[in-house]
Amino acid sequence: MPSRTIELADSVDEYQYFLEKEWCDGFPVVAPNEARLNWMLAGTKRNPDEIIGVIPPAGETATVRDVALHALMAGCKPDYLPVVLGALPIILRDEFNMGGVQCTMHGVAPLMIVNGPYAQKIGIHGGNGCFGPGFRANATIGRALRLMLMNLGGGLAGLASATVFASPIRYTACLTENTALSPWETIAKSSGYDEGDNVITCAMVDSPRLHFDDVSTEPERLLRGIGDAMTSSGSWNMWFSSDVVVAMGPQHARLCANAGLTRAQVQQRLWELAERKQVDLRRGGNWRAERAQALGIDPDDDNAAFKAVKDPKRVHLIVAGGLGPVTAVCHGWNDSSRAVHGRYDV
Repeated sequence: MPSRTIELADSVDEYQYFLEKEWCDGFPVVAPNEARLNWMLAGTKRNPDEIIGVIPPAGETATVRDVALHALMAGCKPDYLPVVLGALPIILRDEFNMGGVQCTMHGVAPLMIVNGPYAQKIGIHGGNGCFGPGFRANATIGRALRLMLMNLGGGLAGLASATVFASPIRYTACLTENTALSPWETIAKSSGYDEGDNVITCAMVDSPRLHFDDVSTEPERLLRGIGDAMTSSGSWNMWFSSDVVVAMGPQHARLCANAGLTRAQVQQRLWELAERKQVDLRRGGNWRAERAQALGIDPDDDNAAFKAVKDPKRVHLIVAGGLGPVTAVCHGWNDSSRAVHGRYDV
């Protein structure tokens, strides 16, 4: 576990050295020598010894210096450091239950949605390909958090982490909204923040599942399809209260807005439509009679409906991605984790 900079002999390949340790995620990292660490620390005015938080389950303390060290390893620029420093205490809040996720069999991860002028300034991407490779800010900010969860939290597969498969978003999960093409306010604004606030919203979700619809010409048909994509007999959110993120592509969002629907109305309608009848759910997946009863549903009632999201406020709707008839749905985990959000300083 890297807690300090390391000076290697000239004969040692620094990339191979780190790849042979359990200090990286399988990709090469930037070896943190003192000069590079000082370069990264120039991205903040905070005291390097200031404690940011304690990372579960190992319980190692993360200081500003530790955060900068892992941001450096991940390939961040110094300008990215305020976002990493802002995100860590948010994901360590009790209601987010990072400790539970570190140890789960599931593959969920904290998805960071970064809004505000600073996200635009440093180039966090919310357009074409925003969930995938090619964008340094997205990739390295999320990766820095993951490296800390591994190195300081001990969240290593097969050790503290019981994850069966993990998932691609356990490498990195960071994006912003496509404000240039969005017809609505951001998720940060809908949560009560001002346009000029720098805000991070985090939800514990699975990898995005793409819903393609180039047929619908009116919102109701479109939203019925997306609502169906939010349901799955094998997803935890069908049986427990959880958060679900719907990243609506600008084309789909514009279709709804042109019909006069607000962001809040689309969120509400998705909540209403994302349900399955018990007769379908009993055929496979996670259905159990006691789980139906826990939700107040008669397990013998074939027509009883299970909501994919138990609380409409836990449908988190953003507009992201490029032009094209696609929306991404990120299923949630369980009721022990609740989405969190907060401002961060730059």
